Amino acid sequence: MMTKVVILAGGFGTRLSEETVRIPKPMVEIGGMPMIWHIMKIYSHYGFNDFIVCLGYKGNVIKKYFSDYFLNSSDVTFDLKNNTAQYDNTKAEPWKVTLVDTGLNTMTGGRIKRLKGLLGKEPFFYSYGDCVSDVDLKKVLKFHKDKKVKATLTSVIPDGRFGVLDIEDGIVSAFREKQASDVGWINGGFMVLDPSVLDHIEDDTVMLEVGPMDKLAKEGELAAYQHKGFWKCMDTMKDKNDLESMWHNDPKWKIWKD
Repeated sequence: MMTKVVILAGGFGTRLSEETVRIPKPMVEIGGMPMIWHIMKIYSHYGFNDFIVCLGYKGNVIKKYFSDYFLNSSDVTFDLKNNTAQYDNTKAEPWKVTLVDTGLNTMTGGRIKRLKGLLGKEPFFYSYGDCVSDVDLKKVLKFHKDKKVKATLTSVIPDGRFGVLDIEDGIVSAFREKQASDVGWINGGFMVLDPSVLDHIEDDTVMLEVGPMDKLAKEGELAAYQHKGFWKCMDTMKDKNDLESMWHNDPKWKIWKD
């Protein structure tokens, strides 16, 4: 059974309003391709090709992108007289993409709760729609299974804007907001969750990273795969410009071959 990959793509992206006033954040382009494409290419490199995308804000933009993907990835000859089209030099990806409207104002936990009927009984990946990394996702999945916990996140050391984790022997003992004296590991996404995590989510108002993750940490059911390589989140316009510059010079997250 293929391991499913859930990608969050429904938020408003208010801190990147220069772009998100017209498109959802995962559709902001880096190197001419939307961020969601970069994320999916990372997963696909490791053989994970079954995607479920949680839509919300401007979800129709993402639907249209995938609806037109085959057309935009091919050379096309249109015979208008006979109303036919011939596709050549296609660059199809081995992806199955399920697009689910999870609500305009639904929180992160509520979005995956709405997917309960699609996730099955096996662990699945859970990824934000604005982060890229060179993390080895097969190792993350193996680490999750070896630790025998309900949830595993990829922890990274960023530039210091996020909440922090206390980690002991690969298990998260505290999941909390950043304090002035804190420097260290944070939640970089690229998570693996067992379907039982959905039992910790009551409704659309639940943010996974607040109540449920904290509870899992206190129960010893949250592990952290400590990634010391590249990771970056596209949170602001500066981040977007930094990633654009990297793409043309040294795209460390580009682990796939063209």
